[in-house]
Amino acid sequence: MRIAFYAPMKAPTHPAPSGDRRVAQLLWRALEAAGHEVFLASDFRAYEGNGDDAKQQALAARGEEIAAGLIEQWQPPASAGRPDLWFSYHLYHKAPDWLGPGVAAALDIPYVAAEASYARKQTGGPYGAGLEASLRAIARADAILSFTPEDEEALAPIVRHPSCLHRIAPFLDAAPYRAAQRTRAAARQSLAAQYGLDPNRPWLLTVAMMRPGDKLASYRLLGRALDLIADPPWQLLVVGDGPARSSVEDALLPIGNEYVFFAGEQAAENLPAFYAAADVLVWPAVNEAYGMIFLEAAAAGLAVVAGDWRGVSEIVASGETGILIGPWDDVDFAEAVVELTRNSERRSIMATAATERAEQKHSIETAVTALNQALKTAQQIHQGASA
Repeated sequence: MRIAFYAPMKAPTHPAPSGDRRVAQLLWRALEAAGHEVFLASDFRAYEGNGDDAKQQALAARGEEIAAGLIEQWQPPASAGRPDLWFSYHLYHKAPDWLGPGVAAALDIPYVAAEASYARKQTGGPYGAGLEASLRAIARADAILSFTPEDEEALAPIVRHPSCLHRIAPFLDAAPYRAAQRTRAAARQSLAAQYGLDPNRPWLLTVAMMRPGDKLASYRLLGRALDLIADPPWQLLVVGDGPARSSVEDALLPIGNEYVFFAGEQAAENLPAFYAAADVLVWPAVNEAYGMIFLEAAAAGLAVVAGDWRGVSEIVASGETGILIGPWDDVDFAEAVVELTRNSERRSIMATAATERAEQKHSIETAVTALNQALKTAQQIHQGASA
């Protein structure tokens, strides 16, 4: 099929790195691996995060204008480039899909959405128009793909039919991480020389953008937890940058400069070496849906200590591939770090289990199967509704 791909939150071609962009890119690759021709319908960004009604109305108007242009372009059945299906990724009240539902309806093609969410608690709030638009999109979708049971449960009362709901496990292309595992010693030696780390001590790793809000809250919790550990045997390597950099540095400062090393923002192709060289991934994951870093860690064979938020347990099997800690529990987080940095045998067992779990549940191959099943069902539902 020829698939029109759209991400109202952030296009896969957006210059700023983020988890959203990464997942959009992975979905695109998986759709192509499934044998489909994928193209970007629009890079229009519908996100408005401050509750500004005037800006939201302007975005809605612009979205409707773009949709009208696409409909005009593709309305003739034999028009060049006409899609067979519309696929939208990550729509919610702050980034509703102003394009897909209208275009799909006008062209009489299936409409599919991945990681759509509806927050009923936002009713009557500052995102009313976006909430209503998301509700309409979800209710008319021929298929909805959810990465977490939380999202799936919230959407169940809204979708047109239970068969519209599909679970897809978070996934990634593990090949670069498996390759990095095989050159761990060289990667560790290189990073030790580059950042002044001691290769004979356990390395903790965290990989996250430095933004206000939940990311900064995670960094602050990490700083508090690690500061509880007296005379730590480990060193912490931090990969990431962003507008909250100074606040993150302040949060980690009490740990001591001799224990914390900043690597800044890294290109995606450099990340596998960081994971492979480290001993434990540490990240509180405050309010994160699941977290791509846990997939990356698993693919690289890295045990983790993580906050048990939302869908993180979909990736990290507590006690098997890492240790999950209850939200906001600084003490338990610190104790888990101590346990894994002192017990190399347990780390090794978890690392092996993480690699196996990533291959079995979170590979791009498993995603291809799930996507094709969802698209097939979407076509059937759409044909039934159109009959």
